[in-house]
Amino acid sequence: MPTVLQLTDVSIVRNGTPIVDSVSWTVDSDERWVVLGPNGAGKTTLLQIAAAQTHPSSGRAEVLDGDLGTVDLFDLRPRIGYASTSIARRLPPKEKVVDVVLTAAYSVTGRWNEEYDTVDVRRAHRVLDEWSLGHLAERTFGELSDGEQKRVQIARSVMTDPELLLLDEPAASLDLGAREELLSMLSGYALSEGAPAIVMVTHHVEEIPRGFTHALLLDHGRVVSAGPLSEVITSETLGSTFGLDLVVEEHGGRYTARAAS
Repeated sequence: MPTVLQLTDVSIVRNGTPIVDSVSWTVDSDERWVVLGPNGAGKTTLLQIAAAQTHPSSGRAEVLDGDLGTVDLFDLRPRIGYASTSIARRLPPKEKVVDVVLTAAYSVTGRWNEEYDTVDVRRAHRVLDEWSLGHLAERTFGELSDGEQKRVQIARSVMTDPELLLLDEPAASLDLGAREELLSMLSGYALSEGAPAIVMVTHHVEEIPRGFTHALLLDHGRVVSAGPLSEVITSETLGSTFGLDLVVEEHGGRYTARAAS
């Protein structure tokens, strides 16, 4: 399968402190990755590199065959779907939901003077329907619940039919019902024919959707473990990553973790 992301000895240093430290990692087009680790482990920064939003201080980052530092970012970024808190903060609360999704076609947040083809408008409505948001198309983004806003952000991120989808804590702050509804949709999407490579950051193994295939564990910016879920999401590796004696269990493709008694 084609490789969509390849990091080779990548580091990001800020104020003399390595946030990402000598990370080498490869993601292929048929893989669905979850990235876990403690607060401050470098998860979001790693995702920003993959999204071509941040350049490494050292090492080589290749995204969709483009070498960061030489590739045209205006051509690259529309090929990447990216949903994160930082982008959500830039979405105008009074923007109509359909326009929040539609503006992804130009990689902008907020309608201005740009014009959209009929095919773009139809695509935006189709994506909203696929994420059970069609009935909210004319509502404003700020009116929505947290769960609805999270789904709108994901709908926006898939609007351009990306080759790489990056999700930064998509289930954060959701109640149990909203979380499970979102994870069910993410699972269906991950398992669907033609879905892109997916990388999702989370803090909780309970938020790993069915259909995800691989995991990357980070601590202090360094890779603790990376590989197939069954080999990485274990009591030993998670316990080492979080510095706790943990019991990790898998039931029907979903995981749970708790402190050992």
